[in-house]
Amino acid sequence: MNTVQTPYGFGLQLDLPYEQAIAKVTGLLKEQGFGVLTEIDVQKTLREKLGADFRRYVILGACNPQLAHRAFQAELEIGLLLPCNVVVHEEGAGSVVAFMDPNAAMSVVGNPAIEPIAREARQRLEKVRDQLAGL
Repeated sequence: MNTVQTPYGFGLQLDLPYEQAIAKVTGLLKEQGFGVLTEIDVQKTLREKLGADFRRYVILGACNPQLAHRAFQAELEIGLLLPCNVVVHEEGAGSVVAFMDPNAAMSVVGNPAIEPIAREARQRLEKVRDQLAGL
């Protein structure tokens, strides 16, 4: 199993087909208190808007209401950095699931009250990643 690591995110490659990966990650996010507020079908959007071909790729806008509420209390404009995006894209017969790193995203805020919230969000997303790794 290959991992995905960037300065702004983390994830892994799975042997699960694309549709199964979306269903599994959505369920695991729910277990960690995240709901999916938005679902952007990148392949469909690029085809419709540009006539461009692209692999199957979805952006899930995941939000944990308790963490979001705490963040809004600490920094009203934090909505500019929410929700936590999770991407799933097709990779051969399998898929890749990658998570936005809340620590990286929230580091631009410069408000120390946001740091523990970002850490907790990352820990919850890491639990989802770790559960996916165990499949």
